[in-house]
Amino acid sequence: MSRPTIIDVAKRAGVSKSLVSLVMRGAPNVSEEKRQRVLGVAADLGYRPNAVARSLVRQRTNLLGVLLSDLHNPFFAEVIDGIQAEAAERGYRTIIGTGDRVELSEARALDTMLELRTEGLILASPILPMRRIAEASREVPTVLVARGSRSASVDSVANDDTAGAALAVGHLASLGHRRIAHIDGGDGAGSRERRRGYERAMERHGLAGEARVVAGSYTEEGGWKGVRALFSRGRAPSAVFAANDLAAIGTLSALAERGLSVPEDVSVVGYDNTALAAAHHIHLTTVDQPRPEMGRTAVRLVLERLDGKRRAARHLLMPPSLVVRGTTAPPSNAPGKRRSR
Repeated sequence: MSRPTIIDVAKRAGVSKSLVSLVMRGAPNVSEEKRQRVLGVAADLGYRPNAVARSLVRQRTNLLGVLLSDLHNPFFAEVIDGIQAEAAERGYRTIIGTGDRVELSEARALDTMLELRTEGLILASPILPMRRIAEASREVPTVLVARGSRSASVDSVANDDTAGAALAVGHLASLGHRRIAHIDGGDGAGSRERRRGYERAMERHGLAGEARVVAGSYTEEGGWKGVRALFSRGRAPSAVFAANDLAAIGTLSALAERGLSVPEDVSVVGYDNTALAAAHHIHLTTVDQPRPEMGRTAVRLVLERLDGKRRAARHLLMPPSLVVRGTTAPPSNAPGKRRSR
């Protein structure tokens, strides 16, 4: 059985094909009586508008492409919540892809989105070089999320990672920790800024001589390996600031394998404040990024360009905040604190 067409709907409803098209687009200049008649017939026939054909006629797809760095990181799921909510409210749909943190795969995903005639691109923590991203921005409005930019053609919305790292160090220092180590995020977006914020905060608190940074990544494995590096040489830390929540989970696992209790023996702070961090059995102290709002803001930035409201790039930094939970406490050698082991 063939699918019903717009002509079938028009004939059954006793109206013109152009009026059916107006109703399907949600045009306001149609009487309510005719709108309900057309919608009723369309529902009875099971008619569904051909989005591809409609986009060719209108020269608009109302489609936004969203490229995620890592589908396994809950941070991006919460950014997507904001993107999809804002896009739906503005009459746009999204297609989502990932490059699995491989530059070539990200480039292919980006090309696919452009081939599908997306009207704008939102790239969440891409590892693509800025040159390639700038090329895409010459075709459609492009926004970076969770990756800072100074580009004149690419908008960005990011968290103030330097300030966020300072919050983590300040919290641990206020508890009395001195041997505060940092497991960094490797080549991940914002990792350099978080490391810089850590180092500056350690110096500001008079702890520059205690600063230790080991290589990691924005993954559980990165946190696990970071702990192995920290405890294989040098004096063991009393607190660890991990580059993100996933790395912090790996840190907790590695510490447990060594028979160390958190926070009695070692305090741990993560970054992102994902739903994972708030889970009762994890209860991770972490730095909060306003993930859904970052996603909503990215959509607004794209649509400002599409609507011709702005040509100059905007680069927004959102302030972080600290969420204190159960993985931080004064060090075991603090006055009045008895060691648990």
